Amino acid sequence: MTLRDGTPIWFELATADRPAATDFYARLVGWVIAESPAPDHRDYVLARAPDGERVAGIMSPPPPGAPGGWSLYLLTHDLEATLATALAAGGKVAFGPMDIPHVGRVAVLHDPQGIVVSLMQPEREEPGRPFKPEPGAIGHGVWIELATPAPEAAFAFYGALFGWTREGAMPMGEMGEYAFMGAGEARPGAIMSSALTGAPARWNVYFLVDDIDRAIDAAQAGGGTLIQGPDAIPGGDYSANILDPAGHQIGLVGPRP
Repeated sequence: MTLRDGTPIWFELATADRPAATDFYARLVGWVIAESPAPDHRDYVLARAPDGERVAGIMSPPPPGAPGGWSLYLLTHDLEATLATALAAGGKVAFGPMDIPHVGRVAVLHDPQGIVVSLMQPEREEPGRPFKPEPGAIGHGVWIELATPAPEAAFAFYGALFGWTREGAMPMGEMGEYAFMGAGEARPGAIMSSALTGAPARWNVYFLVDDIDRAIDAAQAGGGTLIQGPDAIPGGDYSANILDPAGHQIGLVGPRP
């Protein structure tokens, strides 16, 4: 099945201490992490979910001038056309386009509010799916979330790029609305106000874990910090956000067995 443009297609952590990050996330999410088999991808390790599928990469050090942290890659089948649309809608190209052997063509974009998001036109669509919002997809990305000072402007911008529209919302009182985004049957995540919630203006990714309390305990035992949750969410699971030992934020979703 051909994936729709805008589908999260890869997750990547740039951090100063790759071995420490590898150990931390293996314990946190249950990933099996090993060096990339590609000889020209040295200093890059690949994380596999318990089902064996590749879900994320970890690299060090961060690119020059980059603060490090998690990057979200969204799918496009025509990178140049998507970048042209982004520029016309007020975005800016921060890096690329660049060809990565055995991977595809990538670019890093600043949306009109200055929030970073990466784009990828893959060489081919593999059967594995790093983003798999399904029950039981332990270790996969299952939700993405944009905190932005201008939610309606974000809907306009990403709608121009990927056809996303507002698909309902959950009121959060004085913190505004948690507005769901989607196109067709795809519902990858939500947009909220960073100004009202106080959340950092950024994209955040949530990975599914087998036990939210176990994962939080593992994060804290490994030097991480719990900054939100665990909070009950629709469907019976719980969400949490942690900072890893280097201060990079990641989201977790999981049950209380």
